[in-house]
Amino acid sequence: MPYVFLIVAILVEVVGTSRLKSTEGLTHLWPTVAGLASWGVSFVLLSLAIHRGMQVSVSYALWSGLGTALIVVIGALFLHEPLTAAKAIGIALVVAGVIVLNFGGAH
Repeated sequence: MPYVFLIVAILVEVVGTSRLKSTEGLTHLWPTVAGLASWGVSFVLLSLAIHRGMQVSVSYALWSGLGTALIVVIGALFLHEPLTAAKAIGIALVVAGVIVLNFGGAH
């Protein structure tokens, strides 16, 4: 069950972050409120995953690393941001680090 909370937390955080540009520097009220609500829900779900038995280091690494990877993909596909070789290598390293922390934290 902790992984369900974590996966939903990642997805909710990614929704909020992908809409960040629409806040226009936090000057548009409703996109800002939606983003803040998304991040709040995400943190509640992350805390529930930790409360239900996940290690803080592993859960946060998964939450931040996989969220970052998803945002890069969303940026490239929907926000017309360039996906450079450096970005691809960086994200691969982040994902590799998350995998190492996940397996290292299981002992």
